[in-house]
Amino acid sequence: MKLDRLRLGVIGCLVLLVAVIVFAATMPSGQGIFPVRMNGKYGFIDRSGTLKLQPQFDNAGKFKDGRAPVQMGAAWGYIDGDGKLIINPQFQIADSFSDGLAMVAMNQKFGYITQDGKIAINSQFKGAGGFHDGKAPVLVNGKWGYIDKSGKFAINPQFDEAGMYSDGMALIRIGHRYGYIDDSGKIAINPQFEGAGNFSDGLALIRMNKKAGYIDRSGKIVINPQFEEAGDFNNGLAVIAMQNRFGYIDRKGKIAINPQFDEAGDFDRGLAPVWLGDRQGYINREGRYVWNPTV
Repeated sequence: MKLDRLRLGVIGCLVLLVAVIVFAATMPSGQGIFPVRMNGKYGFIDRSGTLKLQPQFDNAGKFKDGRAPVQMGAAWGYIDGDGKLIINPQFQIADSFSDGLAMVAMNQKFGYITQDGKIAINSQFKGAGGFHDGKAPVLVNGKWGYIDKSGKFAINPQFDEAGMYSDGMALIRIGHRYGYIDDSGKIAINPQFEGAGNFSDGLALIRMNKKAGYIDRSGKIVINPQFEEAGDFNNGLAVIAMQNRFGYIDRKGKIAINPQFDEAGDFDRGLAPVWLGDRQGYINREGRYVWNPTV
């Protein structure tokens, strides 16, 4: 479970499947801490860039609901904000918690656990995503549908790809085109795009003629397709790529942080991960480093 980031060539079809995995976090106090890599190990910093948990893990994900997935050896488990293991490493893959459940993989099948590590939905799916708005996308017999938190299908498998619900809509693919469904599973925005992303902050990434832009919830284009790559809006900013470099735009499509990074990720609680080569750092909304890039 590597930090979500964009690199050229990654977004060819379904952008949000960075977060939906197929086999081939906020602290209780409200203060977020973020994974960083130093000398090949992962620790955690706070929003000021102060190291809070020493690098000791082979990989790490984001804190959500006071827990973060960490990899130790070949297995994933979960730690609390003090770095204490609260769910022992035992999973092939582990995602951050959302809606009180976390997606995990065992024996190359996906299921879900509760915050105390108990099985909530047995590992049975070939592909899956996190719960949002009470539903999670799952892959069954080559088609994607949505289950509720009891594990029952809320929307039957019928889509060629499916993403997480956000802002009451979910991205789906039918054939070679992407569109959106509403909470009941009905088509809300007709499949017409070459690629697309989640709705966030009221906007969603779409691709047309090999360029990325943004639509609103009515399906109207509000930022013309013009970018080589792009990500979802978070905290009012979205990562974009121009001339092989990544930067950020605001909701009007204006450059907020000049393209200068080799790779970059979405903003989360005021910080965004960026890469220069293999070195990862964090910037704030002004584009200033709070954590200088490290290997």
